[in-house]
Order: sequence, then structure tokens, then C-alpha cells
Amino acid sequence: MLSNMALLDILIYPDPRLHIQARSVERVDSRIQTLIEDMSETMYAAPGIGLAAPQVNVLERIIIIDISESKDSLLVMVNPEIIDIEGSAEQEEGCLSVPGIYAQINRGEEIRVRAQNKEGKPFELVAEGLLSVCIQHEIDHLNGKVFVDYLSHLKRDRIKKKMLKTQRNA
Repeated sequence: MLSNMALLDILIYPDPRLHIQARSVERVDSRIQTLIEDMSETMYAAPGIGLAAPQVNVLERIIIIDISESKDSLLVMVNPEIIDIEGSAEQEEGCLSVPGIYAQINRGEEIRVRAQNKEGKPFELVAEGLLSVCIQHEIDHLNGKVFVDYLSHLKRDRIKKKMLKTQRNA
């Protein structure tokens, strides 16, 4: 089973494709399920705790998250939508598309989300803490937003220059 999975290339900021809005998934079929498997393989290998389809250059509304220590609690959300946000909390965030960069970002403390699972069945979820932060971060990717977009122009320009220099030297 593992042999037919593929590691996908993760787009690195400031790649302009990271700022394109993803479209809704019409049908959860075998193509989407294969994409979810490839995304999870890619996320675990990175290693990361969340990945959105646009980060692997697939402009569809799919996110995966696993904040467990054991890396065996994959949460798949197809067409996720935040329907309620309560409170606000600041937490340090990082991103597989912005490697080595971390910043304090303010997000909703508790959220209610509606989505479909990897079989296409609808569900709702209330999340807080790290899970809440991850879901909001990954949904931002679906909307063409990267966490550094919350930072000042000065900080963002510094990060952009650093990322471009790193890519040139790679």
C-alpha cells in the first residue's frame, strides 16, 4: 500500500501560487482520496502538523492536520468552513511553506468548523488550542493567505528576502 503513495513538492513562500484561492471539491472520489494520502505522506515526511492542498500546488479546498505526538490521528477536512469563532489568542506559528520562520499570530481561541471527511461525509467540529490555530492557519491557505501576511510590511519584506536568498543558495 505505501509504495503507491507519493511525496509532493511543497511550494515555498513567496511563490505567487500560495496566494491563489482554492476552489471547492465537487466530489470526494478516488482522485481526492489519493491526493489526501499523498498529502499525509508529504506532511509526515516534512515533518509538519498541517498541510493544505494549495501548498502542494493543488487548488482545491482540502486540509489535513495531525497534532498528536504519535502521528496517528490524521484529521482530514474537505471544503472546511469556519461557522463560529470565540475569543482570541496569540500563539507562535510556523509553516512548511515558510521553513525556519516563526511569528506570533492572533487567531480565534475556539472555533466551530463544518467540513467533509475523506469519504465525503459532512461533520462539524469544535476546536480550541493548537487544533484551532492549525485549522485557521490551513483554511487561510485555501483562501490564498500565508501566515506572514498578518505581519507588518517590514517583517514580511525581510522574510521574503531571506526566503529568496535561501532558495538561490539551495
